[in-house]
Amino acid sequence: MPQVIRGLRLALAVAAFAGAGAAGCKAKASASQCDELLDRYASLVVREKMPDASAATIAEEQKREKTEARSDDAFKNCSSEVSLAEFDCAMRAGTADAFEKCLE
Repeated sequence: MPQVIRGLRLALAVAAFAGAGAAGCKAKASASQCDELLDRYASLVVREKMPDASAATIAEEQKREKTEARSDDAFKNCSSEVSLAEFDCAMRAGTADAFEKCLE
């Protein structure tokens, strides 16, 4: 589902742009937290598109998205651009749209 990486890429790009003016002022997400963000976002998108998706389907999508994200510039910048407050908000989000709003 390429939409997952595109949606996350957009959300991270917005976070990067918004954070550019306040760089260094707030604690940022760690690399492992960025992986958690990707897993959470992939899970939300899969569940919204396929409400009856099995845990195996969700895990496979998360794995595929992580592989794709490794070469994406927006994702590579996650740990320098996403604040801990944005991370916490995104991890609590109940929908992909809410997740993306947390990173705006």
